[in-house]
Amino acid sequence: MVPDSVDAVCGSADDPVDDPNAVAGMGSGVGGCLYVVATPIGNLGDMSQRALAVLRDCDVVACEDTRVSGRLLDHFGIRKPLLSYRDENELRQSEVLCGRMRAGEKVVLMSDAGVPTVSDPGFRMVRQCRREGIPVIPIPGASAVVTALCCSGLPSDAFLFLGFLAPKSSARIKAFQQYREFPHTLIFYESPHRILKFMDDVVAELGPDRVICVCKELTKLHERVWTGGAGAVRESLMRSSTKGEFVVLIAPSDYVL
Repeated sequence: MVPDSVDAVCGSADDPVDDPNAVAGMGSGVGGCLYVVATPIGNLGDMSQRALAVLRDCDVVACEDTRVSGRLLDHFGIRKPLLSYRDENELRQSEVLCGRMRAGEKVVLMSDAGVPTVSDPGFRMVRQCRREGIPVIPIPGASAVVTALCCSGLPSDAFLFLGFLAPKSSARIKAFQQYREFPHTLIFYESPHRILKFMDDVVAELGPDRVICVCKELTKLHERVWTGGAGAVRESLMRSSTKGEFVVLIAPSDYVL
């Protein structure tokens, strides 16, 4: 029997269920759907039981890098067909996967780490599912954005996430000038190869006393978090290894730690 609404598929907040299979909507006879599954950003202990239940039940996993996702599934003893889904083939694979969902298959969308579609592929497939009325079921979990924000000491009542800025210094400077007086916390991702140049531009454009937070390798063995004036944080970074993934948060101009 097909449920009357998507709420019946996903479960209602007013009717909490302890069984992860029931919460995920599995076994409801709904047919094809898309599960957007968050994965750990470093610590495998952050993988949810609900995510594992969905992965065990699905028909295919669309993932950013089949090698990375394959190792994750192997760790949990799960064997499923893996389909490469990345920026270069997102449009074509969205059509293919939506066809499979229309035929009744359960598809999991996952990225290498964190929440799919957030600075990772997946938006186009979710949009296509919404256009076609295919159920999209979020399976929440670790997010580097929220993890960094909650431990930063910067204002968390409102924020703007801007992902990765363009790699050229001129583009970063333009962004910093545009958001110089933004009244809420700004959050960026940055790569290990550009983090020091990023920090140079922050200090040059926003000043050495602007309160910022830089998080490195969140939830991993070598996790580090620096909060303070931009100049002091840059100096700390210069004395540390820049290997790893970074989240940078910039407080409003009038914020005092």
